[in-house]
Amino acid sequence: MRTLLRQTTTYQTASYTNIYRWIALLIVSTAAFLSVVDLFIVNVALPSIREGIHGTNGDSQMVIALYLLGHAIFLITGGRFGDYYGHKKVFIWSMLLFTAASVCCAAAQNATQLNIARLLQGAFAAFMVPQSIAYIQFLFPAHQERAKALGIYGTIAGIASVIGQYLGGLLPEIQSAISGWRWLFLVNLPAGLLAAAAAAYWLKTPAKKTSGSPDYSGVLLLSAGLIALIYPLIRGREMGWPLWSVLLLPLSLVLLAWFIRDQYHRQKTGKRFLIDLQLFRNRSFNTGLITATAYFIAQDSYFLINTVLLQTGIGLSSAATGSYFVIQGVGYVVAAIFSSRLTARYGKVIIQAGVLLMLTMLFLHVLIMEIAPAGALLSATVYRQAFLGVLFLYGMGCGSVLPSLLTITLKKIPTHLAATAAATYVTFQQVSIALGVCITGGLFFQFLGADPSLSEWLMAYRWATGTNMFFLLVVVGTLSVKKD
Repeated sequence: MRTLLRQTTTYQTASYTNIYRWIALLIVSTAAFLSVVDLFIVNVALPSIREGIHGTNGDSQMVIALYLLGHAIFLITGGRFGDYYGHKKVFIWSMLLFTAASVCCAAAQNATQLNIARLLQGAFAAFMVPQSIAYIQFLFPAHQERAKALGIYGTIAGIASVIGQYLGGLLPEIQSAISGWRWLFLVNLPAGLLAAAAAAYWLKTPAKKTSGSPDYSGVLLLSAGLIALIYPLIRGREMGWPLWSVLLLPLSLVLLAWFIRDQYHRQKTGKRFLIDLQLFRNRSFNTGLITATAYFIAQDSYFLINTVLLQTGIGLSSAATGSYFVIQGVGYVVAAIFSSRLTARYGKVIIQAGVLLMLTMLFLHVLIMEIAPAGALLSATVYRQAFLGVLFLYGMGCGSVLPSLLTITLKKIPTHLAATAAATYVTFQQVSIALGVCITGGLFFQFLGADPSLSEWLMAYRWATGTNMFFLLVVVGTLSVKKD
């Protein structure tokens, strides 16, 4: 989460006590914690959510994709809002609105209501997270202390991913007057209210130096273009590709091209813009974006297809599935502790080794699913132990790659463009994850009939995992041509 940077703003910094600064860090880190939890908590619980809202496989994809789209579309604007209207004010209000959207998710009676609330959740997360980075910038002006603070912030986000997967498996099985899947969102209520109250009481307001207003036309064009791309990819497949879905796809390209032209015009005439197009003149940055795009297409779609297969196809409980992914998360955290230092010393070879480890483990995922007898993963068999080991090593592969992707992408970016380049990178990251849910997830569901047999589940899994392996091979290829 340390990647969520914004354009630099000059603040009047004061001398803060150590107690104030480190408590303030914990308060603003709740933004990263909640935003990450709400992605991973849903990944594991998708079958329970789909059953609870009487939804379809497409509805399951939308639950993830719309959260990511809301985050991607408003991330840069969210950072600018803090500059214009005050970081404390924007942090508190976006935290409260994020909490309110979470309650709306819990209260949803159908898929449409839930997915609208998820889009709002992602949008409000995009407003609250950049404020936490802004606070770190002025609370810790010294480079060494700031690096330590960002390390703590990133560690909290990493822990949130593991907790999210665990709770995503545990909460749906709660037996109470409230359906278990609704607790996935209700847990945000006390956390969000406490975080907002603590921020109102403890945080001080930095003096802002930015005047003007955000690029609303850019937000509108980007929103329309991305929704016109993502929505038909999910719904069109499910509905047999009606005419509207076919027409929306080229329309999305027109809207995105219009967005680029609008950004170029605004930049040329000195108006506010969302994305600095100068970035795309840097070949190293472009190669890094292609690498990151391919990686993130594979990353979260992995959770989607494995969650659905393990619970709906094989019959594991949500709690058992969550415990499996906790093992994967532990592997990620273990590798992430060392990978950044190793990459700084040995370069991209560490990232390539991590991707090759992921590819090997994905092959073993498929192999274990193919050769394990029916029900072998439901009990303490040698296949279950082997699968746990594969998950741990796959997590270590992810932990060797993800922490350093931003670093190598921004390595040759001029200092004055570093912040906007990081924000652009994260926007691409969120869109890529949503595309992975559409592409790999769509292919997976395409091979499943109305009442699929185990062999059909495994065939769908082979094709979807093979697609993710293809994108990881693209990562290896682009890293090969990228200069250290």
